[in-house]
Amino acid sequence: METGTFFIYLAVIAGSTYLIRVIPFVLVNKKVTNKYVRSFLYYIPYAVLAAMTVPAAFYATRSVISAVVGIVVAALVSLKCKSLVVVAAVACITVFLVELIVVNSVSG
Repeated sequence: METGTFFIYLAVIAGSTYLIRVIPFVLVNKKVTNKYVRSFLYYIPYAVLAAMTVPAAFYATRSVISAVVGIVVAALVSLKCKSLVVVAAVACITVFLVELIVVNSVSG
């Protein structure tokens, strides 16, 4: 890619990112009081995190079985109100063990 093209792309991306963050501040002058809008805005970070994490979990493992088991275990551990580090560690260990079992059963 040419340097000029790169800087054009970079400027467009930087401008669009900046506008997405600035436009709400410019258009909304007072605190949002509508409970439905506030509820919607409250859950956006969780929805975005789930939309980025769940598909990546399926592509990060060798088999779909280990991915599904890891996600289910992570969901169950998180429902027990454990910290993010504990949830991630338990999910990783679970995926590792399931992949050991699946690989050994397929190759053996």
